Amino acid sequence: MNVKSAVFVKSSASARDCPADPIPEYAFTGRSNVGKSSLINMLTNRKGLAKTSSAPGKTRLINHFCINDSWFLVDLPGYGYAKTSKKNRRIFLKLIEEYIAYSRKLACLFLLVDSRLEPQSSDLSFMKWMGINGVPFVIVFTKTDKLSPGRLEKNVKLFRERLSSEWEELPRFFFTSALKREGREEILSFIDETNNNVLINE
Repeated sequence: MNVKSAVFVKSSASARDCPADPIPEYAFTGRSNVGKSSLINMLTNRKGLAKTSSAPGKTRLINHFCINDSWFLVDLPGYGYAKTSKKNRRIFLKLIEEYIAYSRKLACLFLLVDSRLEPQSSDLSFMKWMGINGVPFVIVFTKTDKLSPGRLEKNVKLFRERLSSEWEELPRFFFTSALKREGREEILSFIDETNNNVLINE
C-alpha cells in the first residue's frame, strides 16, 4: 500500500463523538510508552502526524486520521503506565473499551507490545477481554531494534506459550522497529488485504 495522504480529522473525548464516516477503522493501542506514536508516524510516513513524547500518556483522546481517503487510523490512549494515577488509568481503559464497543467499522485493533519485555499482565488481561468480546486484533511487537534476535525469540516464545494456554488460535504477530522502518510494509499490506475483504463482504 502506498500512503498518499494522511490527514488528521478529529480528537474525541467520547466514542459517541467519533466520526461517523462509513469507512473501515484500524485502531492502535498498548501500554503507555510502547512506541505507538513513533509507529504511526512510520506507517504513514509523516514525521509529526502523531505527537511523540518522552513522557508516557501523551494521548488522552481518540484521534482519527484519514488515510488515502479510504480508511481511518485511530490512535487510542495507552494504558497500564504505573506513574499515571489509578483514576487516569481507569479513564483511559474505559475510553478504549467504550470506543471498541461503540465502533461499528472497527476492522482490526493493533495491540502494541514492547518486544523487550516478557508478557505483562495488563496486556494479557486486555487480550482476554478482547477475545471474550469478539474483537478482531493482531499483536505488534515494537522496538525490535533494541534487543538481540535471541532475546526477541525468547520473549515471543513466552507470549505464544501464555496465549496457547487459553487460545485455540493465536492472533497474527507483526515485528516492528520505527527506527529501522521494519514491519511497515507487512502491516500496510495486511490493512490493504483486510480492506479488500471488507469490500467483498459488503
